[in-house]
Amino acid sequence: MRNIPETMKALVAYGKGDYRLELNYPTPECGPDDIIIKTEGCGVCAGDLKCYHGAAMFWGDEVQPSWVEPPFIPGHEFLGHIVELGENVKDFKIGQRITADQIVPCGECKFCKSGRYWMCQPHATFGFQKGNNGGMAEYVRYPKTAVISEVPEDMELKKALLIEPYGCSKHAVDRAQITNDDVVVIAGAGTLGLGMITYARMKNPTKLIVLDMLDNRLEKAKEFGADLVMNPGKEDVVAKVLELTDGYGCDIYIEATGHPASVQQGLNMVRKLGRFVEFSVFGQPATIDWSIIGDRKELDVLGSHLSPYCYPFVIRNICNGNLKTEGVVSKTFPIEEWEKAFEYATGKYGDFKVAITF
Repeated sequence: MRNIPETMKALVAYGKGDYRLELNYPTPECGPDDIIIKTEGCGVCAGDLKCYHGAAMFWGDEVQPSWVEPPFIPGHEFLGHIVELGENVKDFKIGQRITADQIVPCGECKFCKSGRYWMCQPHATFGFQKGNNGGMAEYVRYPKTAVISEVPEDMELKKALLIEPYGCSKHAVDRAQITNDDVVVIAGAGTLGLGMITYARMKNPTKLIVLDMLDNRLEKAKEFGADLVMNPGKEDVVAKVLELTDGYGCDIYIEATGHPASVQQGLNMVRKLGRFVEFSVFGQPATIDWSIIGDRKELDVLGSHLSPYCYPFVIRNICNGNLKTEGVVSKTFPIEEWEKAFEYATGKYGDFKVAITF
C-alpha cells in the first residue's frame, strides 16, 4: 500500500497555449529504481514561458521537428523531499531533501559514457516530455539516471529555488574562462544574468560591466557585484565600452537576454580575438554578419547549455553567502494561481524569479 495519494494537483501541457490545472492527475508510479518526491516549489523559467507561447524550438516548425512530447507537466527548477523509494535505491532515504539537474541522461550514448552527460544524445529533460514530468505538480518521479544533489534542510526555499538557474549561470561563466585581466560584459540582468554576475564577481575581472533595458535590474546588478551598469535604451553602450577600452572592445561578452539585437551588439562590442558566450534561449532567430566572427575579428564563439557538475558548488556557495540571492525570488504562488505566476514571470511587474509552491 502506497503512503501517498493516488492523485495530485498538476499543471498539464496538452498543446501550444493549452495548459490545464488538473486536480486529480495520477500520482507518478515508483519503479524499482525510482525516487518519488513531494514537491516544495518550482521556479517558472523563461523557457517555460516560451514553450507555453508556442516557440518553434519547442513545438517545431517547417525547419525543425517538435522537441516536446505532450501531455507533459512543465517545470525544471524544482526540489522536494523523498516520500517513496524503489526497492533498488540504496543511496537515499525517506525524508531527504533533494533536487536534480534538468537533463535526464540515458547513460548509454557516447556523451554520457565520456562524462558529458548534459549533452546526452536522446536529451530527455524534466518538464518538457511526458516520460519525465516536471515540478509543477505535487509529486515528481526521479528515474535511475537522474543527476541528484542533496539540499540542506536549513537552506531557505527561496534560495534553494535558485540552484538550477544559478547552476546554468555558473556553467556559462565557466565557458567564458574569465581571468582577472579581462573586461567582461554580461548582457541581461534577469535571474540567470544575476547568477552570472555574482559568480563572475568571484573571478575578480578587471571590470565587470552589465547591460539591461530595465533600470531596476541594473540596480540589482550593482548590488550583486557589477562595476558599471548601462542601459542600451538610453545610451550607446557599444561606443561607451570601446571608449572604456581604448577602442579595443571588451575581452568577453556573455549574452543572456534572449533578444537577437543583443547578439549583434555583442559582436560589435567584443575585441578582436575576443570571446563571445551565447547562453540564451531565443524566441526567434538572430541574423548576424558572420564575417565579423571570422574575417574581421577571429572570435571564439561558445555556447552554454544546462549546468553540468555545477550543483554542489552552487549549493555550497549560496549557503555560505558567496553567491548573492537576496530579492531574486520575489513572488510565489500556489499551483491554483499558475496563470498569475506565468504572468508575473514575464517580468512585466518588475519581478526577477517567480515560483509555484506547494
